[in-house]
Amino acid sequence: QLVESGGGWVQAGGSLRLSCAASGSIFSIVDMGWYRQAPGKERELVATKNSGGGTNYADSVKGRFTVSRENAKNTVLLQMNSLEPEDTAVYYCYARLYYSRTNWDDFWGQGTQVTVSS
Repeated sequence: QLVESGGGWVQAGGSLRLSCAASGSIFSIVDMGWYRQAPGKERELVATKNSGGGTNYADSVKGRFTVSRENAKNTVLLQMNSLEPEDTAVYYCYARLYYSRTNWDDFWGQGTQVTVSS
């Protein structure tokens, strides 16, 4: 289970921080991060961080967003700075994790709304 928090409303240029905690049967987390979906658009990658420390960012958020993980807490954070109206979307937490030594799957949070006004 992935539980998100931290969405909300902010004016353009402001900041928000999203948090997502994984719980349940977790053997290891391979990759964890965030996707988003704006109205009328497909879900897209925002940022992820893998177990080796490698990160992957959408070009549109590079230099503004930072993804980090607190491995001991099975948590991923997304610090969003210099927010733009185009960042308005439902943000979904994502995790690829092993729930046993040999079995893995992709998991999604319920989504949290981020609204940036101009």
